[in-house]
Order: sequence, then structure tokens, then C-alpha cells
Amino acid sequence: MSRAPDRPPVPDGVTWVEDPRDPRVRDYFRLTDVALRRVLEPAEGLYLAESDKVIRRALAAGHRMRSLLLTPRWAAELTELVGPALAAGTPVYVGTASVIEEMTGFHLHRGAIAAMHRPELPDVAQVVDGARRVAVLEDVVDHTNVGAAFRSAAALGVDAVLVTPRCADPLYRRAVRVSMGTVFQVPWTRIDPWPGGVESLRGLGFTVAALALADDAVSLEDLEADPPDRLALVLGTEGDGLSPRTVESADVTVRIPMGGGVDSLNVAAASAVAFWALRERGTR
Repeated sequence: MSRAPDRPPVPDGVTWVEDPRDPRVRDYFRLTDVALRRVLEPAEGLYLAESDKVIRRALAAGHRMRSLLLTPRWAAELTELVGPALAAGTPVYVGTASVIEEMTGFHLHRGAIAAMHRPELPDVAQVVDGARRVAVLEDVVDHTNVGAAFRSAAALGVDAVLVTPRCADPLYRRAVRVSMGTVFQVPWTRIDPWPGGVESLRGLGFTVAALALADDAVSLEDLEADPPDRLALVLGTEGDGLSPRTVESADVTVRIPMGGGVDSLNVAAASAVAFWALRERGTR
């Protein structure tokens, strides 16, 4: 451990950052600007993983760390992250909570965030190979909902997730954090074009079910009672739900029975209900 007279002890080899606009940590600037991150992250091949648990899950999935940024307390405590990063030549930066908050635009509650190299996405056929339950997120634009859907998918037996071209980025910081890192656990990719991809899924052996309100929709209970061998469940964007073209293209439309004068659930809640009901019976 090294320590300057006015600094807390931190591991040897880390780099202190005192200027929140230090160009060495430019990956972490303006994280709250969603529009900026949507442009920069895919183009520059990086994403941000927040908290030690999420960072560990990203590394366990084989993703490569570009740099690590921590507050002094966590730099001293997270030796199992800091040590290997330094040994691999990965920069480890340390800054006070106030410097990091000014840098990123938010309070780093868990004291650790990493810039990670973005892996190349596989094709759809590769992701769904061997899958029996697949979720498709159509144009879900709220990163919190995307992260929550991934967490439910991981917990409730969904083998893969496909996201449409206009769906929010599952590797955006907030989506990763809400998912508790399960975006690294569940195989996923983008399906493009959409809804033309419905036919592609059908060609891969899936029955495509659209979760939507429709006069001819079957109850989720009915689909649960006699589910297809391979099922792709499509969930729609907040507010508007699935597009009419998607509903028309699907093999079946399904609705969740409800009472209390409520006709629909938030997409994240609906995904959890549907994933649970449609789990393969042998895994219940």
C-alpha cells in the first residue's frame, strides 16, 4: 500500500486522478447523457460496468477490462479486482467520491466502475442454437426495463434474449446495473430486420407468441397448459406495446389474465409473469 500525506492508503501501482476532466479517464465523462452514450459506446467498442459484482460477472463472461475507476476505500478493499488488473497492465484509477461524481455526473454508490471492451455480437442463429425459450424485446427504450427483463430471463429459465434494432442497449450502464450483471449471463444479440425477423425465428423452429391485448388473444394460462417445444415470446415497448405488424406476423397472440380493472402491466413485470408461466415444466 502507498500513501501520500493527504491521501488514504491505496495499493501500489494505482493512478490518482484529481482533475475530473483528466483525459486519461475520458471514458467515464458524462455518463448521464444517454444520447451521447448511445452514440459513443457501440462506435468506440466500450461499455461501463458499475459495482464489483457486475464487474466480476463481466470478467467471468470473458469480457476484457479497459480500465478500472475506484474510490480509495474500494481500491483498498477490492484487491481481487485491483491486483489482477495491475498485473495485466490495465490502468487502475483512484479518485475521491467528489471528483468521481463531478466526472461521471452521478454518485458511485458501490465505489467501483470499469470501462470494458464491448464484445462483437453473435448472429441470431448462433444465440438461439439449442434454445427452447427465447425472449424478444421489441423497441423497449427504458434501460431499467431492459435490465429488469434480463434479470427475470436469467432467473426464470429463458435461454436467450433478442433485442430489436430500436431497443435500448443492454450494455448501457443502467441496464447492466439493474440486471445485476445478468446481461453477461444470458446469451443475447440484436435481431435485424424486425419484424421481418419473425419469419427467421419461425424458420429456426420457433413458435412466435406476441404478448399483446387483442380480441383473438389466448390466455397465458392456455399457452402454459400446452406450450410449444420451442417458443419465442415477443414483448413490446412501454406505452404502445407491440407494433401491429409484429402482432399480425406472430403465430399466436397471448394476454395475461388480470383483474381490478387493470388491462396491462409494465413490460418488466409482464416479462417476469410470462417467463415464469412458460418455463419448461422439467425446470420448475
